[in-house]
Amino acid sequence: MNDRRFMGKALELAREALADGEFPVGCILVYDGTVIVSGKRIGSRRNPPSEIAHAEMLALRQLEELDAGIDRSAVSLYCTLEPCLMCLGATVLSRIGRLVYAYEDVMGGAAACQIELLSPLYREHRLEIVPHVRRNRSLALFQAFFRHPDNAYWRDSLLCRYTLAQNGGRAHED
Repeated sequence: MNDRRFMGKALELAREALADGEFPVGCILVYDGTVIVSGKRIGSRRNPPSEIAHAEMLALRQLEELDAGIDRSAVSLYCTLEPCLMCLGATVLSRIGRLVYAYEDVMGGAAACQIELLSPLYREHRLEIVPHVRRNRSLALFQAFFRHPDNAYWRDSLLCRYTLAQNGGRAHED
């Protein structure tokens, strides 16, 4: 698999989001070895912030506009942050076959959700989940976001404290 290479593309989008002052989340969907759609987080600077303009949701919305002939079970979603419950649910409902993420969201991440305990609509879909691909690269972006004095989004949250307490996000190359 080319997980590192494709996560690199999601990280590029996250860097763009960070440069725009947004929460540094980038997402791409890959089908047959090709990036077919992408999204980056928007709306985190608004007051109040948008909680539905997540990178995954923007990418999945673009997927809906593509050719219906795409075998969604053969699509991989790459995201720089572990998806929240909303994004995980949308990924499952979109019938995506594989989810790859970089940095764990200790505050709102849903990848550990026991899908098999949910209703049939969710539990009957098999989603392969691959965590921590290029984790330290993503960690460094979140550390930069939380250290910047102009970024108020999730300041002083569990995710912020956890992220800033991490060592080696910039020093370790992954």
